[in-house]
Amino acid sequence: MLGMHGTYEANLAMHDCDVMVCIGARFDDRITGRVDQFSPRSKKIHIDIDPSSINKNVKVHVPIVGDVAYVLEELIRTWKAKAATVDKTALKSWWAQIDKWRAKKCLSYRNSSDVIMPQYAIQRLYALTKDRDVYITTEVGQHQMWAAQFYGFEEPNRWMTSGGLGTMGFAVPAALGAKTGRPDRRVVAIDGDGCFQMTAQELATSTTEKIPFVTAIINNAYLGMVRQWQELFYNERYSQVYLSHDTPDYVKLAEAYGAVGLRAEHPDEVDAVIEKALSVEDRSVVIDFRCDPKEMCFPMVAAGSSNDDIVLGPGGARPTEDPKEAPIA
Repeated sequence: MLGMHGTYEANLAMHDCDVMVCIGARFDDRITGRVDQFSPRSKKIHIDIDPSSINKNVKVHVPIVGDVAYVLEELIRTWKAKAATVDKTALKSWWAQIDKWRAKKCLSYRNSSDVIMPQYAIQRLYALTKDRDVYITTEVGQHQMWAAQFYGFEEPNRWMTSGGLGTMGFAVPAALGAKTGRPDRRVVAIDGDGCFQMTAQELATSTTEKIPFVTAIINNAYLGMVRQWQELFYNERYSQVYLSHDTPDYVKLAEAYGAVGLRAEHPDEVDAVIEKALSVEDRSVVIDFRCDPKEMCFPMVAAGSSNDDIVLGPGGARPTEDPKEAPIA
């Protein structure tokens, strides 16, 4: 993943590349960072069906307007017709550089045997659902970024999120829609404790219309991403971000709507709670993962910085040590 919470290797590869092919993306501010320093030495090829999206945020060298499916067919046909060759020496050197960046293990974090780390909860969720062809929705904030980083998506169209639009309240209604569209599949809404309160009432719709799904709340008692910014960039001047672990009781709230409420407060409880949630098929389930309230989401490119100015977390280059941890995708 590229951008503000993308990986070290993705950001540096994009920053240092000599040719960039952008297919149907819009160069939004969460991707580019400081626009005048975005991949400054590359030739940029931008393919998009909407001409207004080209050169809107980033000036490109080769604009191509069209349906990407047809454009890519033509590009491949042209490439083969020209019998283009690859500079294997240069390519080997480039991959060697990328491997050095990958060696940073930028998604490492300090796991704990005492408190649930949010990354660990999502990794275990992935490990226990990866064979079930699950559809994932998310809200907005830290949990959204951790889901992108630690849930190992392996099929297209399984990841429904509002991206950089910041739509708090998206996950639960999106889960309802996904389950309605694919009633034969499990749907999991990865949620935050702040976002969940935006549209939790849709559990009533789930119960009434018999549209069951699982909501996994990464409950850190804060509006986590706002707290992270206030801590890092505003000298810890916290304002309106503390929610408290006890307001409301999400287990009781789930039960009030006719759903099943479950809670995990210790790392040893995580697997059992997920398995219990997945065993329920006729009703929605809400899991309240009580996570470390101080954990922050890294890597991070601060607003106004270029993509080669990357803040790594305190986990640094140390991999997590828990043997149960699912592999990072």
